[in-house]
Amino acid sequence: MASAKDVLQKIKDEEIEWVDLRFTDPKGKWQHLTMVSSVLGEDELEDGLMFDGSSIEGWKAINESDMILKPDLDAVYTDPFSATPMLILFCDIVEPSTGELYGRDPRSTAKRAESFVRSAGFGDTVYVGPEAEFFMFDDVKFYDGYDGNGFKIDDIELPTNSNKDYDVGNLAHRPRAKGGYFPVAPVDSAVDIRAEMVSTMIEMGLPCDKHHHEVASAQHELGLTFGKLVTTADRMQIYKYVVHMVAQAYGKTATFMPKPIMKDNGSGMHTHISIWNEGENTFAGNGYAGLSETCLYFIGGVIKHAKALNAFTNPTTNSYKRLVPGYEAPVLLAYSARNRSASCRIPYGAGTKAKRVEFRFPDAMANPYLCYASLLMAGLDGIKNKIHPGEAMDKNLYDLPPAELAEVPTVCGSLREALDALQADHAFLLEGGVFTADQIESYLELKWPEVLRWETTPSAVEFDMYYSA
Repeated sequence: MASAKDVLQKIKDEEIEWVDLRFTDPKGKWQHLTMVSSVLGEDELEDGLMFDGSSIEGWKAINESDMILKPDLDAVYTDPFSATPMLILFCDIVEPSTGELYGRDPRSTAKRAESFVRSAGFGDTVYVGPEAEFFMFDDVKFYDGYDGNGFKIDDIELPTNSNKDYDVGNLAHRPRAKGGYFPVAPVDSAVDIRAEMVSTMIEMGLPCDKHHHEVASAQHELGLTFGKLVTTADRMQIYKYVVHMVAQAYGKTATFMPKPIMKDNGSGMHTHISIWNEGENTFAGNGYAGLSETCLYFIGGVIKHAKALNAFTNPTTNSYKRLVPGYEAPVLLAYSARNRSASCRIPYGAGTKAKRVEFRFPDAMANPYLCYASLLMAGLDGIKNKIHPGEAMDKNLYDLPPAELAEVPTVCGSLREALDALQADHAFLLEGGVFTADQIESYLELKWPEVLRWETTPSAVEFDMYYSA
């Protein structure tokens, strides 16, 4: 455990000028308050600082706005992008009237989830490993107004640029649609950019192991390896920050939107989970693909509650443009070893220590704290109630005949369906006080306007289909 003295000594030794207090809002966006380092002492680091919680969408009303930003002194990073030395401190939100962690704070929710695993006797450690994909573009324009709307994207890698005139000439090397996985440079134009992203994260202390181009043109992935649940969610916030900042430094723009391009693969955040107890992996056993009964029950819980989980794991209207058949999207709620068409995959060849489940339907627009915590709570409900997921499906699910396909449950088809499912099925999230009813109600209130805005806005597609009808 780091102490306030340790942090103050680091500030002195490294001549830190700024301390950036960062926290995550309910939608998953990193927020910050920058303090002059010299005004912070042991009291401020240990007790926290007051701020206006009413300015954060989905939190406090103006008449009860005072809240405490409490630094987590075990989550301290140096910001490599600041012009002058700056330290990042992850913060939890504390309710000043009670001194307890705020019920609507996502990071506090994830902390309560980890504590519940221990207190309820499921284990002592939860490991999570995310695989977040993203797109990088050279130019993005969009407009939504009274008189119309539309967007236009461009990148040197897009196959639409094969006939474009460039000042230096068109050098022609670029991926075709669905052809980005993964030829070497010069077809892969972003090797150096991704390498700088990974080296920056390593410099910040994150465990990374690789980077590569993804299936779509202009689509990429960096290898962030596993860690404990809250720590991994923290790292995912850093991952997104580094991707955005390095891309911008190269004159490019990055997005974690799941489906910015219609006719190519979308971006997901495959999420690997395992539970350990006293140094033993509780997911390893003698059952199917080397899994324990505990692990199978965990899968069963996630499948049972998947539609409600979608409200957290796939929290945007754009998420459901990815979750459609035909683009390697994991829409079918089945489990399998090796089979990437299943939404719950058991990685092939993983030994006892590496035995885990990969849930393939989440995407990186998810708030990582709420995503990982909700997946965990669904799985724990499966263990508690011994919800078996049934037989594994090792065939290609994309090629199932219609009659057989109709019997396989699916994830939600829209954000509306996901929010309705969460409204109807959230008791499992309330176990141990991990999530609160107030938090879920406020989250639903926060997300419904997105659904209504999307559903009531005409689009160019509708003009194309219906204008002359």
